[in-house]
Amino acid sequence: MSDSEARLYFDTSALLPYYREEALSEQVEGLLQTEGTIYISRLTEVEVFSALARWQRMAELTADEAAQIQTQFEAHLAQNFYRVHTLPDAIFDQAKHWLSLRQTALRTLDALHLACAQSVDAKLITADDKLSQAAQAFSVDFLYLKD
Repeated sequence: MSDSEARLYFDTSALLPYYREEALSEQVEGLLQTEGTIYISRLTEVEVFSALARWQRMAELTADEAAQIQTQFEAHLAQNFYRVHTLPDAIFDQAKHWLSLRQTALRTLDALHLACAQSVDAKLITADDKLSQAAQAFSVDFLYLKD
Protein backbone atom coordinates (compact mmCIF):
# COMPACT_ATOMS: atom_id res chain seq x y z
CA MET A 1 0.00 0.00 0.00
CA SER A 2 1.54 3.31 -1.03
CA ASP A 3 1.15 6.49 0.99
CA SER A 4 -1.37 7.81 -1.55
CA GLU A 5 -3.51 4.75 -0.85
CA ALA A 6 -3.26 4.89 2.93
CA ARG A 7 -6.38 3.76 4.77
CA LEU A 8 -6.30 4.65 8.45
CA TYR A 9 -9.03 3.95 10.98
CA PHE A 10 -8.79 6.10 14.11
CA ASP A 11 -10.35 4.83 17.30
CA THR A 12 -11.43 7.49 19.76
CA SER A 13 -8.29 7.26 21.91
CA ALA A 14 -6.21 8.19 18.88
CA LEU A 15 -8.53 10.88 17.55
CA LEU A 16 -9.12 12.93 20.70
CA PRO A 17 -5.54 14.30 20.93
CA TYR A 18 -6.22 16.11 17.65
CA TYR A 19 -8.89 18.19 19.35
CA ARG A 20 -7.28 18.73 22.75
CA GLU A 21 -3.60 19.36 23.47
CA GLU A 22 -2.10 16.11 24.75
CA ALA A 23 1.24 14.33 24.54
CA LEU A 24 0.15 12.56 21.34
CA SER A 25 -1.32 15.61 19.60
CA GLU A 26 1.58 16.27 17.23
CA GLN A 27 1.83 12.61 16.22
CA VAL A 28 -1.93 12.39 15.60
CA GLU A 29 -1.94 15.59 13.56
CA GLY A 30 0.81 14.19 11.34
CA LEU A 31 -1.12 10.99 10.75
CA LEU A 32 -4.31 12.88 9.93
CA GLN A 33 -2.40 14.74 7.22
CA THR A 34 -1.56 11.44 5.54
CA GLU A 35 -2.67 11.32 1.94
CA GLY A 36 -5.37 8.70 1.74
CA THR A 37 -8.61 7.88 3.51
CA ILE A 38 -9.15 8.57 7.19
CA TYR A 39 -11.92 6.46 8.71
CA ILE A 40 -13.83 6.79 11.94
CA SER A 41 -17.13 5.18 12.88
CA ARG A 42 -20.47 6.32 14.21
CA LEU A 43 -19.23 4.83 17.49
CA THR A 44 -16.33 7.33 17.44
CA GLU A 45 -18.79 10.19 17.11
CA VAL A 46 -20.66 9.08 20.25
CA GLU A 47 -17.45 8.51 22.18
CA VAL A 48 -16.14 11.99 21.32
CA PHE A 49 -19.31 13.55 22.75
CA SER A 50 -19.00 11.31 25.82
CA ALA A 51 -15.39 12.40 26.37
CA LEU A 52 -16.34 16.06 26.10
CA ALA A 53 -19.10 15.63 28.66
CA ARG A 54 -16.76 13.73 31.00
CA TRP A 55 -13.98 16.31 30.68
CA GLN A 56 -16.41 19.11 31.42
CA ARG A 57 -17.85 17.27 34.46
CA MET A 58 -14.33 16.68 35.77
CA ALA A 59 -13.43 20.34 35.15
CA GLU A 60 -10.72 19.37 32.64
CA LEU A 61 -12.50 21.61 30.11
CA THR A 62 -14.76 24.58 30.55
CA ALA A 63 -18.19 24.53 28.91
CA ASP A 64 -16.87 26.96 26.28
CA GLU A 65 -13.83 24.79 25.54
CA ALA A 66 -16.01 21.68 25.21
CA ALA A 67 -18.40 23.54 22.89
CA GLN A 68 -15.48 24.78 20.77
CA ILE A 69 -14.10 21.25 20.35
CA GLN A 70 -17.58 19.93 19.54
CA THR A 71 -18.06 22.63 16.91
CA GLN A 72 -14.69 21.83 15.32
CA PHE A 73 -15.41 18.09 15.30
CA GLU A 74 -18.87 18.62 13.80
CA ALA A 75 -17.36 20.90 11.14
CA HIS A 76 -14.88 18.15 10.21
CA LEU A 77 -17.77 15.70 9.91
CA ALA A 78 -19.75 18.12 7.73
CA GLN A 79 -16.68 18.74 5.51
CA ASN A 80 -16.15 14.97 5.07
CA PHE A 81 -12.70 15.22 6.64
CA TYR A 82 -13.38 11.65 7.79
CA ARG A 83 -15.09 8.80 6.06
CA VAL A 84 -17.62 7.74 8.68
CA HIS A 85 -18.21 4.00 8.77
CA THR A 86 -21.59 2.74 9.91
CA LEU A 87 -21.95 -0.36 12.03
CA PRO A 88 -23.72 -3.04 9.98
CA ASP A 89 -24.53 -6.42 11.49
CA ALA A 90 -21.29 -7.92 10.17
CA ILE A 91 -19.31 -5.58 12.46
CA PHE A 92 -21.23 -6.78 15.50
CA ASP A 93 -20.84 -10.40 14.40
CA GLN A 94 -17.05 -10.06 14.05
CA ALA A 95 -16.73 -8.26 17.40
CA LYS A 96 -18.86 -10.93 19.07
CA HIS A 97 -16.71 -13.66 17.52
CA TRP A 98 -13.47 -12.17 18.82
CA LEU A 99 -14.96 -11.66 22.27
CA SER A 100 -16.26 -15.25 22.29
CA LEU A 101 -12.72 -16.55 21.84
CA ARG A 102 -11.80 -15.06 25.24
CA GLN A 103 -8.15 -14.80 24.17
CA THR A 104 -7.59 -11.11 24.86
CA ALA A 105 -8.64 -8.33 27.21
CA LEU A 106 -10.74 -6.86 24.40
CA ARG A 107 -13.74 -4.84 25.59
CA THR A 108 -17.05 -4.35 23.83
CA LEU A 109 -16.55 -0.96 22.20
CA ASP A 110 -12.93 -1.69 21.34
CA ALA A 111 -14.02 -4.93 19.66
CA LEU A 112 -16.36 -2.85 17.51
CA HIS A 113 -13.56 -0.42 16.60
CA LEU A 114 -11.31 -3.33 15.69
CA ALA A 115 -14.01 -4.91 13.53
CA CYS A 116 -14.62 -1.56 11.79
CA ALA A 117 -10.93 -1.19 10.96
CA GLN A 118 -10.78 -4.70 9.60
CA SER A 119 -13.97 -4.32 7.57
CA VAL A 120 -12.60 -1.33 5.61
CA ASP A 121 -9.12 -2.88 5.31
CA ALA A 122 -7.59 0.03 7.19
CA LYS A 123 -4.72 0.25 9.63
CA LEU A 124 -6.11 0.74 13.13
CA ILE A 125 -4.64 3.79 14.84
CA THR A 126 -5.02 3.55 18.61
CA ALA A 127 -3.55 4.81 21.85
CA ASP A 128 -5.16 1.95 23.78
CA ASP A 129 -2.72 -0.75 24.88
CA LYS A 130 -5.31 -3.54 25.23
CA LEU A 131 -6.80 -2.75 21.83
CA SER A 132 -3.37 -2.82 20.19
CA GLN A 133 -2.68 -6.21 21.81
CA ALA A 134 -5.99 -7.55 20.51
CA ALA A 135 -5.24 -6.19 17.03
CA GLN A 136 -1.95 -8.06 17.07
CA ALA A 137 -3.62 -11.26 18.35
CA PHE A 138 -6.25 -11.14 15.60
CA SER A 139 -3.85 -10.06 12.81
CA VAL A 140 -5.41 -6.66 12.22
CA ASP A 141 -2.88 -4.10 10.98
CA PHE A 142 -2.39 -1.40 13.63
CA LEU A 143 -0.25 1.44 14.90
CA TYR A 144 -0.05 1.88 18.65
CA LEU A 145 0.55 5.49 19.63
CA LYS A 146 2.60 6.00 22.77
CA ASP A 147 3.84 9.21 24.33
